[in-house]
Amino acid sequence: MKNVKEVVDSLMDEVGKVVVGQKDVLEEVLVAVLCDGNALLEGYPGLAKTLAIKSLAEAMDMKFSRIQNTPDLMPSDITGTEILEETDDGKRKFRFQPGPIFANIVLADEINRATPKTQSALLEAMQEKQVTVGNKTYALDLPFFVLATQNPIEQEGTYPLPEAQADRFLLKIKVGYPSLQEEAEIVDRYSSSRKSASIKKGIDKNKVNYLQDLVKQVPIAKDLKMKALKIVNATRDHELIQFGASPRASIGLVLAAKAYSLIKGRSYVSTEDIHKMAYPVLRHRIVVSFDAERKGITPDEAIKAILDKVK
Repeated sequence: MKNVKEVVDSLMDEVGKVVVGQKDVLEEVLVAVLCDGNALLEGYPGLAKTLAIKSLAEAMDMKFSRIQNTPDLMPSDITGTEILEETDDGKRKFRFQPGPIFANIVLADEINRATPKTQSALLEAMQEKQVTVGNKTYALDLPFFVLATQNPIEQEGTYPLPEAQADRFLLKIKVGYPSLQEEAEIVDRYSSSRKSASIKKGIDKNKVNYLQDLVKQVPIAKDLKMKALKIVNATRDHELIQFGASPRASIGLVLAAKAYSLIKGRSYVSTEDIHKMAYPVLRHRIVVSFDAERKGITPDEAIKAILDKVK
């Protein structure tokens, strides 16, 4: 487990050459990767969400692609399409031209700006690791992750994610503002003539696959597993919550807690791991009640109330 922590620390150091701060965000993105899951990053513009994901992909030596979502984006712009071309002997035939979804890490920037029809094009890829175009199915290169971003403040011209698609994201990660010291470092780094740092490749795909297998082997005590199940179950019968989380959240919480303990260098899951991962696993899977929303209670506050209740 200590060797894993050394690998994680090395990755963080490499990404830190480009991205200032955002340690919690990077750790949670890494948790999603180690759990073979997808992540939704929510934060205000200019907080290095795109830069963090691109830098992490570079440090992990994975093929990276970026999709800028707009209302006129079509599903075929993501998955690819059949194109008609003429061969050397004068005949014509259709050839599949792969879209940007054919990568290891796909950044779906401002995903809520795409129409529901286009958003749904990501569903099959996120869940089945494949895309279907016409009557043919194409497998995606593994490992495969969708890391999407969205802006929480500007809602004009946006299309909120359907619950079915939001549930496909293992984690919803909140990206906050940097501290004053971190912002000073950002300004110094990007407003001077200092040469941009280059990121060294830390691990490859085979190492990622190995770490994903290792996550499932991390032991968790029966009482802690029951605690995780009780936390998810409590979301279905709580005065602050109208709609609770599904069993997919239970699987996600246990897996995420295992991955978080692994990257922290521990050989077992602790209560701290479950509490830490409860927020990103549950915040997009619950709907607060009308009365709670009227009082300004956020999903994170509702989750905290549940964690305080479930001992």
